[in-house]
Amino acid sequence: MSRADKVFEALASTTRRRILAYLSEGPLTAGAVAERFDMSQPAVSKHLSILESAELIWKKREGQFVRYGMQADNLGATLAKFMQEVCPPSRALKAERREENGSDGA
Repeated sequence: MSRADKVFEALASTTRRRILAYLSEGPLTAGAVAERFDMSQPAVSKHLSILESAELIWKKREGQFVRYGMQADNLGATLAKFMQEVCPPSRALKAERREENGSDGA
């Protein structure tokens, strides 16, 4: 499967687009994603794996946790950001994360 096909497959899922919108405002652990989206850990892992395979997100092991973030330096990420702007649920999630980040660092 080509890289472009992987990107479009990843973005075809509303859940994955919502996860990307949330990650676009800063990295999260898989557990934090699972809590936010009220999903089981295996379901989140599957979505994160597809997003990582499409090179839309990165992952980094930090001790016993794995942190995920949006891969901002590729065409797929640019397309994902565009999709977030035209997807109303994604805009709301991004705004929610901005508010959380503002209250954490202030």
